Amino acid sequence: MHEPSLPPRWLPFLVLGIGLLAISFGAILARFAQGYGLPSLAIAALRLGLAALIITPVALWRSRCTLLAMNRRQVLLTLGAGFFLALHFATWISSLEYTSVASSTALVTTNLLWIGIASFLLFGEKPGLQMAFGIAISLTGSLLIFWSDSRNSLPGSHPLLGNALALVGSWCFSAYLLIGRRLRADMPLPAYIWLAYGTAALFLLAACRGAGISLEGYSTPAYLVALGMALGPQLLGHTAYNWSLKHVSPTFVAVVTLGEPMGSAAMAWLFFAESFALLQGIGFVLLLTGIYLAARGEGR
Repeated sequence: MHEPSLPPRWLPFLVLGIGLLAISFGAILARFAQGYGLPSLAIAALRLGLAALIITPVALWRSRCTLLAMNRRQVLLTLGAGFFLALHFATWISSLEYTSVASSTALVTTNLLWIGIASFLLFGEKPGLQMAFGIAISLTGSLLIFWSDSRNSLPGSHPLLGNALALVGSWCFSAYLLIGRRLRADMPLPAYIWLAYGTAALFLLAACRGAGISLEGYSTPAYLVALGMALGPQLLGHTAYNWSLKHVSPTFVAVVTLGEPMGSAAMAWLFFAESFALLQGIGFVLLLTGIYLAARGEGR
């Protein structure tokens, strides 16, 4: 039998670049959807619900037997992962109503730091010196972003609330990753994505119903933007990252994800004329530098 041929050396890097570009559009598209009158909860529900519907045929075709053979533990892990993924998108997309795209995306991508801290507190896994140093620098950067936004907020704006929501979104995504890692260990990727996205969408639909938020009656552009979020950042972006993990190290993928806040900030400047205050910019650089050092330390 012939072994499957490896892809060209450059292909994983190209796929990662495409995934990074797709994910960087997430905050921009969410802002556009909010501008078209879609509530943040509805945006989150549509993003995940449409993604789950699109992946359904692939999941049932490739992983039907796995899905039918799920045990009680896997069902509980699915509910936990979906719950925290739903909370992640609900809080992060809501944060974009109150704070800048740059601050929101920088703070929501700090999950590597919180996973490192949680691993130490819950499992006694001591971080290496470089990772601990990276966490300290990143926390300093986060405090500078909060301080800058509190000093430069416009009347009627609530950047501290937005920044807090983005941080809560990062904590929820960290919990999703910790639970999802156990679920993904013995489950094919299509089945895992379908379960996680679908369960999160059901939680978000229930939240919309409880809050009296309808998913009907919006303009065609609003629904097209929501579909773009499902196809681009959700399916193309995250699938590209997952595929690349087979061909490059997880540390390299973690470092590549640092491009998301920079890409989103650049597009926010282009589309919404958002600029940096000096302290905010310094905090932004410190935050990303700390995450980079923590990723390098985690890899070692």
